[in-house]
Amino acid sequence: MVLGPDGKPCKVCTGFRAWTGATKKKPASSSSSSDTSSTSSASASALAAASLASSAPSSTSNEEPSLPSDCPPDVERLGRHTWTFLHTTASYFPPSPSPHQKSSMLSLLRSLPTLYPCGVCADHLGQYMERDPPERAIESGRDGIEGWMCRAHNEVNERLGKDKFDCASVGERWRDGWKDGRCD
Repeated sequence: MVLGPDGKPCKVCTGFRAWTGATKKKPASSSSSSDTSSTSSASASALAAASLASSAPSSTSNEEPSLPSDCPPDVERLGRHTWTFLHTTASYFPPSPSPHQKSSMLSLLRSLPTLYPCGVCADHLGQYMERDPPERAIESGRDGIEGWMCRAHNEVNERLGKDKFDCASVGERWRDGWKDGRCD
């Protein structure tokens, strides 16, 4: 279980399966606080990128617990919904945005490393933004920001051992629907 800055379990930093495992098994532990901190840090690193993880729902088997829809999101649900919002916002960004639209998009993206509930995930995004700042992509309009968002998401996918998404298909995935008509 990853702990938040307040010392309480951070649900948006941890997968639901970890909560259920933590609630079913409460081993008596005599580990030192540095061991606990190290474990929390390792868990945070392992789970961090999942909050910005795949846009596709994860598959579940009958054995895996399922987070009820009216519960606070875990790291995976938060990540899926965040990516859905960000990709859709990028895909509906104007091809030739006004100065106000450019400024608003930049404010949205620049706020994430500060405001995103999973701190380790936010740190990863902030580091990505330092390496590949979004300003030029925003200046290029829809195509630029769609590509930037796809590259950012693919970096997370790579960190999680997932397949990369074909960035040439972002318009179909997030705005127009697939050419085979299944979204119509």
